Amino acid sequence: MRNTVRVWDLPTRLFHWALAACVLGLLATAYAPGSWIEWHARLGYTVLALLLFRIVWGFIGGRWSRFAAFLYSPASVFNHLRGRPHPDHLVGHNPLGAGSVFAMLVFLLAQVATGLVSDDEIGFTGPLNRLVSTGQGLLATWYHKQVGQWVLIALVVLHVAAILYYLLRKKDNLVRPMLTGDKAVAHAVPSSRDGTGPRLLALAVLGVCAVLVWWLVRNPAVA
Repeated sequence: MRNTVRVWDLPTRLFHWALAACVLGLLATAYAPGSWIEWHARLGYTVLALLLFRIVWGFIGGRWSRFAAFLYSPASVFNHLRGRPHPDHLVGHNPLGAGSVFAMLVFLLAQVATGLVSDDEIGFTGPLNRLVSTGQGLLATWYHKQVGQWVLIALVVLHVAAILYYLLRKKDNLVRPMLTGDKAVAHAVPSSRDGTGPRLLALAVLGVCAVLVWWLVRNPAVA
């Protein structure tokens, strides 16, 4: 008997698709000429606010959105690779998917951080560039352009490839639950909280994160 549970709460789903849209926008504006660099920066600030939100939500969000739900031991990863996963590990992020999530969060944070202090010596200087030395700013710019963006592109490609693999080979549609929030599982498991209260809490958390990023960008000397 299959049980339908709410796996991804609405804030997690909105975060996921908003982040995906921002990353695509960042890739598109990275090479566009002229004033598009300003939109590239604005999208970067938006990504930072989203990442801060996700970090907080990883501790107070729905059951399957919390980091504790997909922080796996090496033994769990090994068993998953051998085809013997724990049933609960197939509800939200499985051990491999969890690794992808954490890698994406870390490298996106690194990309945003280096962008904030970068200086391409042509048309853009990050709002926090004055807080680092010239050499550090140039090093951050080099990483941002020559390393970070390619790592993120590779992670996105792997993410899409994994989704297609699960869809075509294992007949497991990973996109549908991220759209509807619900997933059919083989055994009864707790659902994520997704009522009005948690949604309002998520909105408040996102608002605080957005204000914090705005303040950081507008007051670099105080940071």
